[in-house]
Amino acid sequence: MPSAMEGSEGGEEGEILRYEETEDDNVSPTDLSELLKEGTKESHDRAENTQFVKDFLKGRIKKELFKLATVALHFTYSALEEEMDRNKDNPVFAPLYFPLELHRREALVKDLKYFYGEDWKEKIQCSEATQHYVDRIHHVGQHEPELLVAHAYTRYMGDLSGGQVLKKVAQRALKLPATEEGIQFYMFDNISNAQQFKQLYRARMNALDLDKNTKERIVEEANRAFRFNMQVFEELDKLGRSLTEEAQDGGFPVHDGKGDLRKCPYYADKLAGKAGPGCPYQAAVALAKQPLVQLILAACVAVAAGAAAWYLM
Repeated sequence: MPSAMEGSEGGEEGEILRYEETEDDNVSPTDLSELLKEGTKESHDRAENTQFVKDFLKGRIKKELFKLATVALHFTYSALEEEMDRNKDNPVFAPLYFPLELHRREALVKDLKYFYGEDWKEKIQCSEATQHYVDRIHHVGQHEPELLVAHAYTRYMGDLSGGQVLKKVAQRALKLPATEEGIQFYMFDNISNAQQFKQLYRARMNALDLDKNTKERIVEEANRAFRFNMQVFEELDKLGRSLTEEAQDGGFPVHDGKGDLRKCPYYADKLAGKAGPGCPYQAAVALAKQPLVQLILAACVAVAAGAAAWYLM
């Protein structure tokens, strides 16, 4: 089992924990970490094969969609870390409380300020799928705190693993600054070795005093967390199909007429009058793509052509 060389359970402010390189050679099939690993394999595979994730990994991610994903993460982690703070002294979760090392809320605020500006709070809203996820996290934290580990495990262990791949893809595909603005969410500055930290985290999970039934419920809750994440991915994928190439200079993307405008936070804000007028050219292009407008334009062209032919006769 891994052991910390420096620092306390949660680490002290300003300190970077370092961990000894050890192998998980004492893991039992009945340990929570193994039960979660085996019990969520299918859900993990399904999540990786959602269209949104597959496109992301191929670098097919629009900046406006990446911003929406960051918004979803902000609401998710705000709920998760609020409930973790609530249960930081609860024996069923306390050993897994690593605010300095893991908490993402402050990093996400930095990303949102980068993408939206100082008034970012006025420009975002929680989507329907994300709200379902947030509601479940709050329910667990307040009524079934022994299940909170399932949500923490699903999010943070993923962030320290596949999330690091997504960071590199996003930075390259979106041409984000080398100074890492916009991807602070993926930066774990107080973890010196992700692999060793994950070993420590799993060891802490395995040391929790849980009976067989509770462990099974935690695995079930972890699968539920994966489903919530997949629902968010599916929602983002639908929104992505309604967005063409984003506008230049951080403007609103041109909507191609597909999907429900009201479900996109950016357009919802414009419809509510929270944003200033968009670019007239972009609005004209979007309008011209509407079938009815195209039919009218075609009729006008036909009439004009007929008039010109009559004039030349």
